Formats: sequence, structure tokens, C-alpha cells
Amino acid sequence: MPPINDDRLDFHGDYFMQPTFANRTDLQHTLFARLSAMFASEVPLYDRSLAVNDLVNTVVCDLMAERFAGLRVTPAEVMRASAERHGAIRIGRPDEFRWIARFFGVFAMDPHNFYSMTDIGAKSQPVIATAFRSAARPEHRVFTSLLVTDRFDPDMRARMEAALAGRAVFSPRARDLVDRSERDGGLTAADGEALIEEACTTIFKWTGRARDHRLYTDLCRAGFKIAADIVCFDSHHLNHLTPNTLCMDLYTAVMKRCFGQVDQQAFGARAREVLGRLATTADRHWLRLHLPHIAPSAIDSFEIASVDRRMIDQAVERLQHRLSAPEFQLTAIRNAGFKDFTEGPPGGTPVLLRQDAYRAVAEPVVFMETDGTSVQGEHTARFGEIEERFYATTAEGRAIYDACLAEAERSQSSEPRNPSDLAAHERALAAPFARMPKSLEELVARSLVHAEWAPTAQGLAARGTIDTGDFNELLRRGFVRCEGIRYEDFLPISAAGIFASNLSQYGTRAHGTEARVHTKSDLEAIIGRPIIDADAAYAATERDSKQRTRMTLGITQVEPHAPAVQAPS
Repeated sequence: MPPINDDRLDFHGDYFMQPTFANRTDLQHTLFARLSAMFASEVPLYDRSLAVNDLVNTVVCDLMAERFAGLRVTPAEVMRASAERHGAIRIGRPDEFRWIARFFGVFAMDPHNFYSMTDIGAKSQPVIATAFRSAARPEHRVFTSLLVTDRFDPDMRARMEAALAGRAVFSPRARDLVDRSERDGGLTAADGEALIEEACTTIFKWTGRARDHRLYTDLCRAGFKIAADIVCFDSHHLNHLTPNTLCMDLYTAVMKRCFGQVDQQAFGARAREVLGRLATTADRHWLRLHLPHIAPSAIDSFEIASVDRRMIDQAVERLQHRLSAPEFQLTAIRNAGFKDFTEGPPGGTPVLLRQDAYRAVAEPVVFMETDGTSVQGEHTARFGEIEERFYATTAEGRAIYDACLAEAERSQSSEPRNPSDLAAHERALAAPFARMPKSLEELVARSLVHAEWAPTAQGLAARGTIDTGDFNELLRRGFVRCEGIRYEDFLPISAAGIFASNLSQYGTRAHGTEARVHTKSDLEAIIGRPIIDADAAYAATERDSKQRTRMTLGITQVEPHAPAVQAPS
């Protein structure tokens, strides 16, 4: 008989009882709430940006209450919509990356998608990555990059690897807790709290301490600022922790106003334009996408009303008044302003995601040298990203998106735009994206985005008489409803654009003679488990929902193949 493991069982009376494990998702929410509080204490602008986002989301929800009769969004529900976070961390060694993968596994977060930033044209960086998140309806995710040292010449590579070899980010206590979770199948609430404490005080904590100032300087001068951020610090500090906004264009306008980049008159005009457009275009699909906590049946019951210009003007006046509060005077805090243009598709094209950011500021750093001396320096890395998420594209939809974006970037390269002329930039971006549909119905009809399907009451009543398996026709007849599947992952080229604008350094090229193509299987070998193909998961969700709907409605007809969609040349 094997010995009893006292760490696994508690003795109570005449019985051995299994310990009660904390829910992994609940632990995940606690982890990100604590990380957000930690980051706010480290980066004052982050805390202010959250206040801006809460204000923006409140204004948007108030507008939606005018647009949809019967809708009421409480302050608690606004906070819920704003509480989603995604972060970014950068890892130096493969063994460190494996520990990070095991750490996130404790919190029910799995690796999704493989990203290589090493070969994306002018915005390339010497890292490969995956994103850790929950598989179903995630609220938090962490884009986790690994430095690939074969992108460097042999001398620089040796110096970097020697610097990385000298650090231990995970304490013995943190390793023990991760081991215990894997061995026992979970952590108690007390042990979960202990691991979260390790995350916030050691693993992801900014200390302002670094090492090897000469190596840091050499990497920065050579154009490898991301590598310097990875190699010369003692923790996997957060580079950003991103909230979710309900209206990217309003958020960016407010932030630029708070930074003093636009005056009150220009801001008022922009806010009226953005809110007016939203008041006209937001439909029930918009509500389902942006406020998923509202039941679909409730959304279906709302009557859509028109919002007159007077209401928009009043909303902007209230917003202008609110922005006069001291907490929104961001010029009083050291800052580098807001990024010029938003990354991703133009407003009104609801695919994938849009991202923007306030720029990172230089922060003081003390470099500890091997001889015991110290060097006072500074480091620029931590910025304030914001995102708004839309629908996950099919392969056909992604091909069109990529072609539209490439055309937009060629246009920008040939005719650089004045950052102060936002209208010209938006027109130039909208032109190549004109071929991408703007409504969920058309995106679904052309098989450009994934959707989840379910029968309606009308469809259930018609069971046994339905003579088609075409889901677009079923939708037209009112027998089924569809909900676009939200995109939960990342766009490397957009992320690289955010990096570049914050580092003032647009991409790198390989200096190493041994540089090779890194693959998904390389990273899977490092983390010790498969990386989920998110696109396949989106497709499986859609396929399974269609199969359930067919069975429920008694449909035996085969769905016709959707017509092939040609990507633009």
C-alpha cells in the first residue's frame, strides 16, 4: 500500500476527505484584479486611463439606453464590461517560458495560437509568442513572447544568454505551488491566494532594477529595444495591461483631449461625430457583442428607437463637463501623449480587433553591475494599450482583411499622413476596406466571419416542415438566429505597430548567421503541451452549433457549400 500523502488528504473523524479546491476561473479573475491594482500603483497613467474608459463606457451605455427602449445598464454592469484585461509579458529563456505556461495552467489558461514576430516585414521583432487564455468565453488573456537569441550575432548572443542565466524569476515557494496544483488537481483558496501574491510581488512586479548597463545600451543602439527589455531585468514585468472599451474612437478622442493634443472645440466635434454614428449603426448584434452579459432574449425584446441630435449634443456637453474634473487632467502627469492612429480595421468594419495606446514614458532604472557598482539609467517599455474586439474571421474573411490592410499600408507608405488630419487618415483607411461588409448579416452570408447558431421559437414551431438546410435561408425565414463569435486572440502586425510607436523603433532584422524559421512545434516542445489552434476552435464552435440546431429542428437536408470568396488582389 503506498504511503499516504499528507499534502493531499485531511483527516476528519473516521474519514479521509479531499481538500476543497478553489475554482480556477475564480482564481483567474482574482489574479487579474490584483495585477490591475499592482499595475495602477506602478504606472499612474494606467489608473487614469481606466477612469477614462469607465467614463467612455458609461456614456456609450447611456446612449444605448436611448437607442434601445427598455435597456438599462447599471454602474456595476458598466464596470463588468470594463473589467476585461489582456496583458503582455516577455520571457528570455525556454525554461522560464515553460514555468510561465505551467503557472497560467493553474488559472485555467491554455496556450492559443502560435505567433512569430520575426518575419512580418518592417515591424519585425526577435520574438515568437503564444497567448494564454481560457478556451471558452475568456475575459482575460496574456500575450507571452519568447526571445529567440539566434537572431543575433554570436558575440551578442553569448552576452545575452549569460545575462539571462543569472536570474530566477520563480521563487521556490511559487514553484512548489505550481507543482502542487498539477499534482493534486487544484489549489485550495489559501494556496491560490499565496500564488497570486507571488505573481504580484515577484513574478510580474516592476522593481526598477536591472543589470549590465553596457549590454542594455548596446542592444538599444543596435535597434533591439525589446531584447533589452527582456534580457536586463529580473522579472517578467507587465508591459501593458489592456482594458476593453465599448467605443474605440470615443476613447481615443477623450484621451487626446485629456493629454491636450486636441482643443475643446475639436474634441466636441469629434465626440458628436462618433456618438452620432454609433447611435445610427448600433443594432442588436452590437449589443450581443459588446454587452454579452445581457440575455439574448432580453436584447430581442428591446425596441430600436431613433436618437435625435439634441440628445447627442447633451451627451457631449455632459462629457465635456465631466472631463473638467482633476482626475482627467492628464497633462499634470508625466506623459508622452497618445498614439497618432489606431491599429486594425477602420471604424465600422466589425472584424478582429482595433488597438491603440498612450505612449510609454522613460522610467528611472538602477543598473547593478557585476563589480557591485550601480549605474543610474532609464527605460521605456510600459505603455497603456486599449482594445475593442469584434468578430472572428473565417479563412476567407482573414484573406480579405489581410489584403485590405496591406493595401492601406502601401497607401500610407507612399503618402504619409499628417497625424493632425484624422479625417484624411480615416478616409484613406476606409477606401481599401470598402470591399469588407459592415453588417454581421452580410459577413455571415458571405462566410467571412464565424457565428454560433440556435433555433428560434418560430423555428421550433415549424419543426418537421422545414425544407432547407441552408442556414442563410433559415435565418431569413426566422427559424434560426445567429450570434457572431467574438475574436479573442491577437494580430501580430497590429501588436508590432503598437510596439513600434512606443519604442520609436520600427522593426529589426536578423544579425545572426544561424537564424532560422521558428515553428509552432518548437514552442510546443518548450511548454510541454499542444498549442490550441484558435481558428479551428472558432470553426468547431460554429460547426457544433449548426449540428445541434439541425437536430433540434429535425433538418435532414445538407447545407449547400457557400460560394468561394476571392480575396482582392
